[in-house]
Amino acid sequence: MADFRPSQPGVCVVIAAYNGERTIGRAVASALREAEVREVVVVDDASTDATAARAVRADDGSGRLAILRHDRNRGPSAARNAALRASSAELIAVLDADDFIVPGRFARLLAMSDWDMIADNIAFLPERRAAEFAFAELRDFPANARLMALDAFVAGNIPQPGVRRGELGFLKPVMRRAFLERNRLTYDEGLRLGEDFILYCQALAAGARFRLTDQCGYVAVERAHSLSGRHRTADLAALAKAHERLLDLPGLPAADRALVERHLDHVRRKLHHRDFLDRKHNGGLSRAVGDYLARPATLWRIAQDVVRDKLRGRNVGTVREPEAALRYLFG
Repeated sequence: MADFRPSQPGVCVVIAAYNGERTIGRAVASALREAEVREVVVVDDASTDATAARAVRADDGSGRLAILRHDRNRGPSAARNAALRASSAELIAVLDADDFIVPGRFARLLAMSDWDMIADNIAFLPERRAAEFAFAELRDFPANARLMALDAFVAGNIPQPGVRRGELGFLKPVMRRAFLERNRLTYDEGLRLGEDFILYCQALAAGARFRLTDQCGYVAVERAHSLSGRHRTADLAALAKAHERLLDLPGLPAADRALVERHLDHVRRKLHHRDFLDRKHNGGLSRAVGDYLARPATLWRIAQDVVRDKLRGRNVGTVREPEAALRYLFG
């Protein structure tokens, strides 16, 4: 059992979980192990498995674990907002139910000053290696602490040809509750995709001092054949609308606006591709093409994406499995 230190700001670890019975215990235990953690709030988002029971089993008896249950699946944003309302710790940290915290993470982050949000490096661990993983495998990175502005954050989420996907939206910052409340920031419950990205953009636009460090404090488990990249049309449409609301923020600098527009273009491209595939499924190829004939530039981009996916499909079995080696968001 961790020895909580009440003389310093406490952390609330928020875990939104849906059918996570296989991993939730590991996530909860990793959070309770940290002495800086005052609360761990698990929100069972109407799971149909034993998620809640497995979370209870991981309790250390310190009285810090709370479990909330939704009677219907409301999505990660609603689950996290419920946890925020049910908690009071000064600092908030989100932990995905598949993932776990590196020992000493919060001690390292809280030792740094001058931030409203602070995030560290993430190690990506293939699921098949999770059972045998040892923290000694992690690289020891220098801190290299720096502040990140909105333009750098958005640019870090725009895919670049030939560059491994390393989106800064994966970051799991510790956030000051006072900053979020002062600026009336919560997760957008209309989103089931990109909710972290939108919240971080809103915080940065509101003047958040977002500090980064290259030290690794978070392990994200990558599942083989993950569905995370196969988004529903409605989810992409909602994310595009959220970008449009970002562009409506008063006083958004021109450089930041241009980058948000570039990221919105990326989201819309995926939306059009997904919408085309839906139309093809429901009405056939000719009808899908006909629906987009009035937008030839968009149709051309859709065609490029369809060809790309078909080429990738030829290599199924060689590109779907995560690599065996650890990789890092930074470095």
